[in-house]
Amino acid sequence: MKIIGLTGGIASGKSTVAAVFKKMGAIILDADQIAREVVLPHQPAWEDIVKLFGSEVLNEDLSLNRQKIGSIVFSNPAALKELNRITHPRIYQYFKDALEKTNAEQPHSIVILDIPLLYEANLDKLCDQVIVVWVDRETQIKRLMARNNLNREEAISRIDAQMSLDEKAKLADYVIDNRGSIMETIEKAANYFNNILEQD
Repeated sequence: MKIIGLTGGIASGKSTVAAVFKKMGAIILDADQIAREVVLPHQPAWEDIVKLFGSEVLNEDLSLNRQKIGSIVFSNPAALKELNRITHPRIYQYFKDALEKTNAEQPHSIVILDIPLLYEANLDKLCDQVIVVWVDRETQIKRLMARNNLNREEAISRIDAQMSLDEKAKLADYVIDNRGSIMETIEKAANYFNNILEQD
């Protein structure tokens, strides 16, 4: 089994690359999806988050209101740190369990850990290689403003809450430059994946 970490920044185009890998036969473990599962109502992480922020961050069905929590933590680094302290260890354990299960059932598979905060959560140590989807800062700001309907200031505060893409690119084994067209990005991702297949 080969474990590839896939990361980037908000609005860098990571989902496009993950979709290419999935189409080519990779098993995708998606951190956003896992993060939603570990905070389902009455899970230990959910209880800790409600203790931290109060019941005003809950929807009527008791699920977490991600938008409300986002607006709190993106303007408050200490709150973001606390939220990560609650969720990261549980997400890490989920990944470890999922990898053990996949290794037992499909030992020759290529597993992609699709994790926005791969380096911040120290999950890169689970990976054989790390790939970063990179764009320059200005492109990232413009794409995020357009995608999430944010003003420039809101977009910058969300981007600055993560490690910069330039820093991530320096740590990566492989970088996909996503400043071009979507077709160029798809081609770069497919070439990378084919190279991985040839290494086996």
